[in-house]
Amino acid sequence: MNQIPFKKRNRLGLCGALLVWPWLAWGQGAEAWPNRPITLVVASAAGSGVDVIARETAHKLSIALKQPVVVDNKPGASGVVAGTTVARSKPDGYTWLYSNGSFMAVAPAVLRKMPYEPNKELTPVAITAAGGVILSVSKDFPANNLKELVALVKAKPDAYTYGTWGAGSSGHLMMEWLQKQAGLKMSHVPYKSTPQIVNDLTAGILNIGWTDPGTPVAMIENKQIKGIAISGNVRAPRTTHIGTMGEQGYPFDAVGWFGVFAPTQTPKAIVERMNAEINKVLKTPEMVKRMETMNIDPPPIKTVDEFKAILAKDLKTWQNIATEAGIAMD
Repeated sequence: MNQIPFKKRNRLGLCGALLVWPWLAWGQGAEAWPNRPITLVVASAAGSGVDVIARETAHKLSIALKQPVVVDNKPGASGVVAGTTVARSKPDGYTWLYSNGSFMAVAPAVLRKMPYEPNKELTPVAITAAGGVILSVSKDFPANNLKELVALVKAKPDAYTYGTWGAGSSGHLMMEWLQKQAGLKMSHVPYKSTPQIVNDLTAGILNIGWTDPGTPVAMIENKQIKGIAISGNVRAPRTTHIGTMGEQGYPFDAVGWFGVFAPTQTPKAIVERMNAEINKVLKTPEMVKRMETMNIDPPPIKTVDEFKAILAKDLKTWQNIATEAGIAMD
């Protein structure tokens, strides 16, 4: 039998090892994850609705993954600061983005320039919460539902203003969509936060405003302001008397959501593992109760692919609205 010379055998063995090693390393890396602390970069300020759910999620993930999950708040620039940080981080499963739909689906539709491409540099991992946003009016405003508001505003063009949590926000785009559908003319007043909107509605300084579903609940319950519509196709658990826009003749299916994202090159096995762990967290009684307290429906359980499909649909919806309304920002 012919024998391969010793030196040649060594070279062949080394080549084979070099070919096999990357695959072994990749597999071992995914299996070993996580073996050190994880950072969850939150695209909102501490204490915000996004931050509250992010911290609850991080706490439970720390227990499930047996590693600390540290929240790092990086608010500002419509989520661009946090998004850029994560997009440019090492895709090893130790840096994740926690953001909302406004930052991930609306901002790309209205901003002319972004330092990174969210759709190419970040990949959806899991939705942690989803629900509509509420259209409220001051207690003395002579409208109790969306139909009455439309009639009142239509009769007095340019007589009213409405507030949202920022120029180019989902609230801004929704109202521009409604104005186009109903033939209304109002001026937009951008605020820095939804609590400021609720405060001005309560004081009667502002007549009309969009907010997240949780912030105005106490004021609505105490009849200090009136909730008259909610986006999406499901009523919120603590304000079931407020009809959806669709029920009142103006169907708007896109809803607000919070979700986790990763750098695009993060190994699929790690992304799928994080999705599974987050979905387990969402099913816990504590998390369901937390959502209800914030006037949000039970957490949606979505696969990675289902989340990708939702994001793609929302991107198209918001882009169409922004284009038709002529909303573009630098």
